[in-house]
Amino acid sequence: MLNRTFAMLAVVACAALPLAAQAPGSAKEGSETEITGQVIDVNCFTTGVAGSAHKQCAQACAKAGVTLAILGSDGNIYIPVSSKAGDAQNSRLIAFAEGSVKVKGIHRFANGLHTIEIKSVAAAS
Repeated sequence: MLNRTFAMLAVVACAALPLAAQAPGSAKEGSETEITGQVIDVNCFTTGVAGSAHKQCAQACAKAGVTLAILGSDGNIYIPVSSKAGDAQNSRLIAFAEGSVKVKGIHRFANGLHTIEIKSVAAAS
């Protein structure tokens, strides 16, 4: 009976290890990074509309609250976030809408979503 108990505990412990590694707290740290990419209007981008001819529309959408994001040169979409509640990030990217940028900040990946807490943003050359 004791051997059965230890065997069950071992099985449960092995099953719980991967879950513990995915705990929400593990994504909080993030890592300093620099990404280069295009600032996109997430709504229009998902319907296939993007590019320099779309700049004014992207800026109007951003002013109306549609999220701007960065389509990285690695193909990932990075959603700008802030550590402060209610601190929208569109104002930091609106001037660069549909243009290329270089962003430095804290990258986090959690629940399938790439985010970046922007420290600095500038036009990419």
